[in-house]
Amino acid sequence: MDDLISRTRAAVWHPCTQMKALEATPPLAIARGEGPWLVDTGGRRYLDAISSWWVNLFGHCNPRINAAIVDQLGKIEHVMLAGATHEPVVALSERLARLTGLGHAFYGSDGASATEIALKMSAHFWRNAGQAEKNGYVSLRNGYHGETVGALSVTDIPLFKATYAPLLRNTVQVPTPDARLAEAGETAEGFALRCADALEAHLVEHAAETAAFIVEPLVQGATGMAMYHPIYLKRARELCTKYRVHLIVDEIAVGFGRTGTMFAFEQAAIRPDFICLSKGITGGYLPLSAVLTTDEVYAAFYGDATARGFLHSHSYTGNPLACRAALAVLDIFEADQVIAANRVKAQEFTGLLADVAMHPRVRHFRQRGMIWAFDVAQAQPGFSARLHQAALGQGVFIRPIGNTVYVMPPYVTSADDMRILAATLLACLKNSNI
Repeated sequence: MDDLISRTRAAVWHPCTQMKALEATPPLAIARGEGPWLVDTGGRRYLDAISSWWVNLFGHCNPRINAAIVDQLGKIEHVMLAGATHEPVVALSERLARLTGLGHAFYGSDGASATEIALKMSAHFWRNAGQAEKNGYVSLRNGYHGETVGALSVTDIPLFKATYAPLLRNTVQVPTPDARLAEAGETAEGFALRCADALEAHLVEHAAETAAFIVEPLVQGATGMAMYHPIYLKRARELCTKYRVHLIVDEIAVGFGRTGTMFAFEQAAIRPDFICLSKGITGGYLPLSAVLTTDEVYAAFYGDATARGFLHSHSYTGNPLACRAALAVLDIFEADQVIAANRVKAQEFTGLLADVAMHPRVRHFRQRGMIWAFDVAQAQPGFSARLHQAALGQGVFIRPIGNTVYVMPPYVTSADDMRILAATLLACLKNSNI
């Protein structure tokens, strides 16, 4: 293990990490995975309580996903999607269209790529429609959509954004419907509608230069699992239609069952103009993202002129191995009736976390689908790192966001696994030094 740690310090630049910190708190040296568990090079097991950055749905080394990838390896590992096609990408596109109500899937490699694709596609649509001035974007305060230049422009988290501000486009952020921010006595629904009024006030003045409104539906992840009422999405859809602005739903973190439905926007009974997908799409196996849109948007690019087409590409667009992994994930959802099973499991797990929710240090305990979160009152600087290390000591891999502790486990997590997690969280909360 020590050799692997020294080698990673010398050769690897880790994401979202101050590398100097690895001198005091080295990363886990992972050798393998088993279901919801990670196993280090010394044989110690850690419950993957955050699904390896929210990507793992059905556990590490899932035999069904493994088998699909192995089968695909014997056929074709990759072929460029410009000028060629293949069965896995066509089959996946067809299935995603049936699930989302949108079609014409365009593929990238990660969530930020999906955001870039949707933003560019929206502005290009308006240009093709003779309204090139409609090239601005609106997003929610405290929202996160990725860290490439376009995606970071619509992100609103200073830690990620401030350093790169000179590189970014100016965009507009409107009030977030995060229910924690409601006034005393105000319901989550009432607050969401009040925030939607602020969106309308902006669109009244600026719709003529606005291409799209991009939103994380129901849960804003990187800001600390901020949850809000579905009425906001319903109202946003009405406003975007009224003022002729595209609605982009960023389902990168919350898609594929995380919020209790296959996609979060379903809970508002709407259809967006674009949907961005990634993370869980391959069950945590291979990098893949997709953007799906409407027939109207697709038709605006269809013609004889090359410049009218959507000129965007990634070398590994529609990679067959990744598409086969995604198809295996969708097979598991269907065969195991995962959405229905998760609703039962979510209720059980919420009960197992009842003592955590009642702890005197806990504020705003919240849950939606297979996501749980709470804020810790009067958390001192360094709280996140201290809790992370303390939980590792008890065999749980968890990474708080500031003073927010969240749980987003693989769907194969058992009640016994959850009891271990609940006991670990309680022990950490009871420790006044954390």
